[in-house]
Amino acid sequence: MESAEIVARITPIVREVFDDESIVVDRQLTAADVDGWDSLNHIRLIVSVERAFGLKFTALETGKLKNVGEFVD
Repeated sequence: MESAEIVARITPIVREVFDDESIVVDRQLTAADVDGWDSLNHIRLIVSVERAFGLKFTALETGKLKNVGEFVD
């Protein structure tokens, strides 16, 4: 699956977790760019993406993520 396809699948998840349909998700998006992106919502996002894609991230992997692009990769 290509990066753009993954971003397209993650976009509705991000919007649902943060309850904001106006969020524009791209590879450069960071937690600082989204109101309400705190540690609890970060975990909610990770779990939602894991469910949607059928995969599991380690705590080490999620702790190193700096932006959506790294998440997608």
